[in-house]
Amino acid sequence: MLKNLFSFLDSNKKETDRLGKITEKVNSLAPVAQKLKLQEFSKKTEDFKKKISKGESLESILPEVFATGREAIWKTLAKRPYDVQIMAGIALSEGKIAEQKTGEGKTLSAILPLYLHSLTGKGVHAVTVNDYLARRDAGWNGPAFHALGLTVGIIVQEGKSFVFDPAFRDDTHGDERLAHLRPETRKVAYKSDVVYGTNNEFGFDYLRDNMVSDVSEMAQRGHYFAIVDEVDSVLIDEARTPLIISAPDMEPTDKYYKFAQYIDRLDP
Repeated sequence: MLKNLFSFLDSNKKETDRLGKITEKVNSLAPVAQKLKLQEFSKKTEDFKKKISKGESLESILPEVFATGREAIWKTLAKRPYDVQIMAGIALSEGKIAEQKTGEGKTLSAILPLYLHSLTGKGVHAVTVNDYLARRDAGWNGPAFHALGLTVGIIVQEGKSFVFDPAFRDDTHGDERLAHLRPETRKVAYKSDVVYGTNNEFGFDYLRDNMVSDVSEMAQRGHYFAIVDEVDSVLIDEARTPLIISAPDMEPTDKYYKFAQYIDRLDP
């Protein structure tokens, strides 16, 4: 038993060492990123997109992307992700689980992998467990994504959806983080580069899209990359309760009886 435990710990150390080496590359590029002015970050994003269009992989540009993103976070949010948050971001960008306790900066850790994968132009999702977190995280991180030239959408309950708009001002919320969330249609919100929302709303919108009569009526535009907060709760506990959606049948039911009669007339 102890042998298995030591084997696990050794395996985990190898992974953290690997992530640490990539983080060192990110740190080595920090001096270059620090020279960027606020209006230059969106230009860097366009440069990254061009590299991807020419065949470069996300893995190859990850250190430069993370260094750029971290500096954008510092200049807009006055917070600088620590190395452990960078390591968590790298793991998330690779589709792995990163365990972080409350207060260890999960919100900041998610910005960098979301930024990296958004460069593909396919759109990325940040899945939270409730509406408050979806609005709060989008409101908190919106300025950083905006500086990087990315759009942010928010999907919440009761059919409500928003986009982060620094020019929009709504003081009714009494929360500075939510003041710049402008109401928008669900389809427009889903077209954003980064979309925050709850697992239930993403799931129900997927079901609704499968009930439309025309492709143009679909709200979601694809399912490329997502980061799931509280993954044990979302994918294990809440997954036990299925999402069910239904609508009245618009076709007359007597058609089914006619089809059954035609089937009997077919040759075997």
